[in-house]
Amino acid sequence: MTETNQNREFAIQKLYTKDLSFEAPSAPDIFKQEWKPELNLDLQSNAHKLDDENHEVVLTVTVTVKNENKTAFLVEVKQAGIFTLKNFPDEQMGPVLGSVCPSIIFPYVREVVSDVVVRGGFPQLALAPINFDAIYQESMAKQQAQDKEGAEKSGDSVH
Repeated sequence: MTETNQNREFAIQKLYTKDLSFEAPSAPDIFKQEWKPELNLDLQSNAHKLDDENHEVVLTVTVTVKNENKTAFLVEVKQAGIFTLKNFPDEQMGPVLGSVCPSIIFPYVREVVSDVVVRGGFPQLALAPINFDAIYQESMAKQQAQDKEGAEKSGDSVH
């Protein structure tokens, strides 16, 4: 067991913006209104295996800001990273790809969002830090509940 821990390797190969979209559908009229923004944040993380040791993790962040019920702007960023994971047991791959990697990528997403919003003529937007460990745990709990519910339903149908 100690030997396996010593041979583990985690490395960031590349971090990059995979896709970026910015829309300001209410411009220029939105700039005439008093600024009382309402922010909605949607977050998704996906990982897929590139080869035996490398994985791409894509963190998709969609920020929609409304002002007086009009969409001021919408930003969608797909920030990605290629990570090398060697000698990790299967039970640790999920937490690393679902929590550790998105935590590494998120500061880059924050920077891209802030930059594009300012370039769009709006006040700076700094996204609050996100606890990806908690999001991952919540996602796993939800998945286990769905799996249990599915197992119970299929058990019920076989009488």
